[in-house]
Amino acid sequence: MLVLDTDHLVEFDEASDAGARLKERLLAVEEEIAATIISVEEQFRGWVAQIHRLHADPHAQIPAYARLKRRLEFYAGWNVLPWDAGSARSFVNFRRQGLRIGSMDLKIACIALAHDAMLLTRNATDFGQVPGLRIESWLD
Repeated sequence: MLVLDTDHLVEFDEASDAGARLKERLLAVEEEIAATIISVEEQFRGWVAQIHRLHADPHAQIPAYARLKRRLEFYAGWNVLPWDAGSARSFVNFRRQGLRIGSMDLKIACIALAHDAMLLTRNATDFGQVPGLRIESWLD
């Protein structure tokens, strides 16, 4: 299984050269492809925060709500892996071991580990600290 980190998901959805190359590579593999509920949360928080900042002008919110709707439609077509008890246990264990990476990144890593998946990410610095996690960047 291949799990896309948020950075890969954003490129996948955009019309960038890197996104086009990523789509091409993903179409060529026979592995299952997934996102995590953590990436969904990260992106939704961003759009909701933007909508909230524009609360004084309902007309200014229209494009932000349109982008939020587009995100919903985007993720509707994806296998979104859950945050579950096994992932939470791994998270707690890594924190007890003193692993110091951001909580959201560690949650994504724990979900990928729970599914024995390769995580596609540009963030090798942080994710590279997670024992047993296989990572690659398909954007470079």
